[in-house]
Amino acid sequence: MTSCDDNYLSIAIPTPLRQMFDYLPPDSEANLQPGMRVQVPFGPRKLVGIIEAIKPESDYPREKLRKVSAVPDQTPLIPRDIMELCRWASSYYHYSLGETLLQALPKALRQGKPATREKIALWKPTAPLDEAITQSLKRAHKQLKALQWLEKYPEGLSEPELREVGISKTVLTQLQKKQRVVVREIERVDRHFTEYANPLRQEPLTLNAKQAFALKGILACPSFHPVLLDGVTGSGKTEVYLQAIEATLKAGKQVLVLIPEIGLTPQTVRRFRSRFSVPVACLHSGLSDGERLQGWLAASRTTAGVLIATRSGIFTPLPKLGLIIVDEEHDNSYKQQDSLRYNARDLAIYRAKIADCPVVLGSATPSLETLVNARKGRYSHLEINSRAGHSRPPTLELLDIRQQILHEGFAQSLITRMQSTLDKGEQVMVFLNRRGYAPSLICHDCGEVTDCPHCDAHLTLHRTPPHMHCHHCDYQTAIPWSCPKCHSNNLQPVGQGTERCEQILEQIFPTIPLIRVDRDSTRRKNALSEILDRVQTGEPCILLGTQMLAKGHHFPDVTLVAIINADSGLFSSDFRGLEKTGQLILQVAGRAGREKKPGHVIIQTHNPQHPALQMLVSQPYSRFADSLMIERKQLKLPPESYLALFRTESSMAAAGENLLKSLRHVLLNHHQEGSVRVLGPIPAPMEKRQGRYRYQLLLQSYQRVSLHRLLDIAVKHLDSMKLPKDLRWTLDVDPQEMT
Repeated sequence: MTSCDDNYLSIAIPTPLRQMFDYLPPDSEANLQPGMRVQVPFGPRKLVGIIEAIKPESDYPREKLRKVSAVPDQTPLIPRDIMELCRWASSYYHYSLGETLLQALPKALRQGKPATREKIALWKPTAPLDEAITQSLKRAHKQLKALQWLEKYPEGLSEPELREVGISKTVLTQLQKKQRVVVREIERVDRHFTEYANPLRQEPLTLNAKQAFALKGILACPSFHPVLLDGVTGSGKTEVYLQAIEATLKAGKQVLVLIPEIGLTPQTVRRFRSRFSVPVACLHSGLSDGERLQGWLAASRTTAGVLIATRSGIFTPLPKLGLIIVDEEHDNSYKQQDSLRYNARDLAIYRAKIADCPVVLGSATPSLETLVNARKGRYSHLEINSRAGHSRPPTLELLDIRQQILHEGFAQSLITRMQSTLDKGEQVMVFLNRRGYAPSLICHDCGEVTDCPHCDAHLTLHRTPPHMHCHHCDYQTAIPWSCPKCHSNNLQPVGQGTERCEQILEQIFPTIPLIRVDRDSTRRKNALSEILDRVQTGEPCILLGTQMLAKGHHFPDVTLVAIINADSGLFSSDFRGLEKTGQLILQVAGRAGREKKPGHVIIQTHNPQHPALQMLVSQPYSRFADSLMIERKQLKLPPESYLALFRTESSMAAAGENLLKSLRHVLLNHHQEGSVRVLGPIPAPMEKRQGRYRYQLLLQSYQRVSLHRLLDIAVKHLDSMKLPKDLRWTLDVDPQEMT
């Protein structure tokens, strides 16, 4: 700690201004440290900031500086390693350090609330689960499941923990009425995860030779080394993760596991808590502010041995960090698309370097960037090219639907195969990556399409509840009764989304349970967990959904996967379109035949001769990736080069375009050697969004250093300009989407 009486505090404040602000220490505080929260006067407001440094001098006279108003904490909430990570992220993404540091804290702490552990209500069984109790609950499956979980945790489980494994408050209340459980409110005690005699609750599975080789490669060196775990779907990557985690916990270290979607969290948390006796914390956007704070505190105070989190978890303090795992590393969800536009996968590499620990990037379909790093020797490349256990890779088949009579988008031969699969008591997955009822509503008399008034996009028709919805700006309106142009009542939906597909499948298979999984059907808290539990019963059903289904889920009884519209991603304007389409098709295909029963994948297409589709069904993913690499090299696109994208938004189209034109002029004047190409400005692919006009300026270079040097010039120039309030600009380094 530092005595601050005669020193100055350099405070990071969450404003767009890329600078620190000097303050005087408060009269009441003698000991302050970097990383501590402070409350400071900032203009007429009081804001929460972070002490970035304590220094003996300031560029401003002492009498001109204001004092810190309050110091909420006794110790730093942002330790040195997270401070270093945030400094690097702020520099690399050219973003305000104040906003970066505050993003590293849960919302409750950003608002200045105390960093204290809550009182917790724990549910405990009143008696051991014996045969008599089991028999008495044989018709109450959910209640029995709750008691079985509580039996594993004699210290008790909280309501949020039970919700994560699909046990609701209603079930607990029913058991309480039967005097099978009691609830006790206690002070939460932070017990260090290393105090558990044995971190294992469940014995590990026996690894096959390839899994064992991969595990050995991960554990070969406890210091920093990035590893690409390149394993086909169903190859048992998760078991390798679990055994690597076990070794790390036994060494007295914590583990950070990043997953791309909150939809994977219940399944992952359940599996991890079944395996490990140490506390497993989780952080994702589906939790309340209070729940996120408690998870953050459990990780930062070493109560939790394992933290499972979506992308923002990369900023969570873990004082004894010994391993980072990034599952499905190729997934776009790791890239933040607003404010600080960071890629959690890339920050994971840098954080592992700071912590001097291994980092594992796992995927069946690695991104081209990661493959290049592995092939250049920057990462270890561990491959598992066969499935674990008795399961075999599914067979992939292209179904040519040209000139076929389709039943509302389904070929008759596909319907026959689905019926045959269901008749055998197995499950079918139908994949359609478009939610809603229909992507557009058209007037059959004049051809007018119902458009969003705020975006260059059609409104999507939804039936539950009935409305028109823009998936870009969230605008909603009633379904029109007549055409606004010719006043005809002959309005017809065009195309199909998951709602319409659900309606069609219910007509074709009226006796078969149909389970729809998309953003609309899973909005309610724990809805996805409950849906997935229904699938796990093994009863014949049709599972219909969007890309939410493609991400790491294990459905042991799904033996047939139908991809309804494989063509939608083949002709994307985004240069990454084919890569994303190939990854998505193979990830969806990987849900089939994951146990002993063989799996089949049928891909409906109007383009059966397309080279990408031909390669996906007949060659390993690595060959598909090789073909994309050749194209990228020819076009000088990532991973062959580096990109940065400036975007502007304004209510007047000319304002954003003119700003980027002036920026282009400045950059070309500063940069004569030509190592960075400045392309544009041009309208964004969707020029109008949320009522604002969008323009883009792209910078491209083979040299990352040259690119960032020019970005520094660009950002300083833009920061120095007095812009209209209506005009906003953003910078996206390593953009994943060009829209």
